[in-house]
Amino acid sequence: MLMKNRTVRTAVLGAACAVLLSSAACGSGFDDDKAAAPAQQSGGPADLQILIGSSGDAETTAVKDAAAAWAKKSGSTATVTPAQDLAQQLGQAFAGDNPPDVFYVDASRFADYASVGALEPYAGKLSGASDFYPSLRTTFTYDGTFYCAPKDFSTLALVINDDLWAKAGLGEGDVPTTWDQLTAVSEKLKAEGVTPLAIADTRDRVGAFLVQAGGWITSPDGKQATADSPENLKALQYVQSLLKEKLAQFPSQLDAGWGGEAFGKGKAAMTVEGNWIKGALKADFPDVKYSVHELPAGPKGKGTLSFTNCWGISSKSKYKQQAIDFVEAMTTVDQQMAFARAFGVMPSRQSAKDVYTKEFPADGPFVNGADYAQGPVNAAKMDSVLADLDTGIQKLASSDPKALLERVQKNTQAALG
Repeated sequence: MLMKNRTVRTAVLGAACAVLLSSAACGSGFDDDKAAAPAQQSGGPADLQILIGSSGDAETTAVKDAAAAWAKKSGSTATVTPAQDLAQQLGQAFAGDNPPDVFYVDASRFADYASVGALEPYAGKLSGASDFYPSLRTTFTYDGTFYCAPKDFSTLALVINDDLWAKAGLGEGDVPTTWDQLTAVSEKLKAEGVTPLAIADTRDRVGAFLVQAGGWITSPDGKQATADSPENLKALQYVQSLLKEKLAQFPSQLDAGWGGEAFGKGKAAMTVEGNWIKGALKADFPDVKYSVHELPAGPKGKGTLSFTNCWGISSKSKYKQQAIDFVEAMTTVDQQMAFARAFGVMPSRQSAKDVYTKEFPADGPFVNGADYAQGPVNAAKMDSVLADLDTGIQKLASSDPKALLERVQKNTQAALG
């Protein structure tokens, strides 16, 4: 499950990635000689070690149950361990030359792992590999190779407080589908004394506007810097206009830790969040009535961001074939639907869309976003560059967006070499 607060996790992941990358340089992890020598494979029953970054007890139980069912059927054993700190533990395991056979890989870290040979590029061998959403396959493709199966995903959507909406005299027909309409309804909401939009102050939310304007930070193959573009400038100038006019505010300005909290407290009529907001509102703000809609389109059309993990298989595993069989079992439509019911994730297979949206109709806008979603930056060694971008976004209301994009462009070019 993808969590609402990604800022702290990103910093931790960056530190762990440094462990992994440094191990590659030092030879204790992935030097050229070791990467070239395939791990000795073991046939027959396997003893799979599986490390997951669990969202909580519900996910841990569901994955353990699924692993036990696979083990019983295959004659193997499968030990599922929920990590206390997934990135740190993976970094230490790779540095110690003893990685788990199967593990969650966050999309924002995928290129770092793939670039040093840590991952087995198995995904193209899966039955129905083309059934995964194209945007998710792209997210887990490195140098033209589809590496690992998307586990599940979420996208961003526009969440509207029904009561505050009605109080401003707005109805279903006023739900914004363009930037101009978003501005117009925000002005009406502001006139009623409520903050129109709460949006997190990082690329993980503001980045959706870049996509809607036709821009992004890197080229699709992750090899070229594209930050300093007219499209990205138009996007940041639009967000800046919302912030300056107080049509949008960051959660910290609303005495909230994230957009969902500001929304739940009634401090904003709209927020931009993923489908994890459902569980948070149910748990903390059960009386809030709300509806979910696709994000308004920008100058170049619809755009949103996707957040996902894949089932990574270690290139050092001696049970690669058994691990692939395990992933096959974890990514069937039936198993993905079981995970969806257990802990609220959306299936990564297109063939599960109809059954999922029939069972969870309110999630339609999130699922529809898969068709035009942009995944995280698919390039290695970008942590400090992206952290600097976030810092710039936090100062966007009073700074020059052109200068920010020029800095990100320069830093991205340096990181990409």
